[in-house]
Amino acid sequence: MTASALSLALLATACGSDKPADKKDEPKPAGSSAAAPAAKGKTDAEVAALVVTQADVPDQLVSAEGGAKAAAEGSKATVDKAECKPLMQAQSAQKVGAATGSGRTVAKAKPKEPSAGASAEDKLKAGLEALGATQTLVSVGSYDGKGAEEAFASLKTAAGACAGGYTVDEGGDKVKFLDVKPGASVTAGDEAAAFTMTMDLDGGEKSTNHFVVVRKGNSLATFYSFGLTATQPKTVIDAQAKKLG
Repeated sequence: MTASALSLALLATACGSDKPADKKDEPKPAGSSAAAPAAKGKTDAEVAALVVTQADVPDQLVSAEGGAKAAAEGSKATVDKAECKPLMQAQSAQKVGAATGSGRTVAKAKPKEPSAGASAEDKLKAGLEALGATQTLVSVGSYDGKGAEEAFASLKTAAGACAGGYTVDEGGDKVKFLDVKPGASVTAGDEAAAFTMTMDLDGGEKSTNHFVVVRKGNSLATFYSFGLTATQPKTVIDAQAKKLG
């Protein structure tokens, strides 16, 4: 009986061969069953083309040379707490995580020119404001796979772990940060986070620096802003996020 049942089943299959193929045998749309290929990171040269330029932020004075100098000097930096290393790397224009390529620049807010008939006092005030204008170190990194997400997460984790402060040694010059706190909310890219850092200056003075990180796809942009009257560089952040796509 078993053999007869098997023979009937085979016969039915043969006789029904002109019927439409079962759905499982139908060709599937491309990508329906296979996972999308992992993102491929860009090289230094390719990332350089993604970094904001003077044309992108006309209200700033942009210097790629300044970014390169910051990276060269930052290569000597160390930090007193291992958990704060991602923050130190971003502040020093170094690669955060396993970036395949990186690029950086420095943007400084253009000072307001005093009027033609300005007094000597007004000119002096304008000069002091220019000296204290917000400067922003912009760094962009590209990553394979989920590297950008991992680097973003590492920076958020570091900010929380280093809330009580940390010290960066820049080739013998020590810079002490008293705290790390949440900054004004930023909406950009696929995810973004903002923080403020209180820097301890000579003579007991303090300044508030701003740190913003934005991820778009497998690219990560960080913005470290400093100056006597530093503010969050909204136009720079928006322009860089737009350039990342």
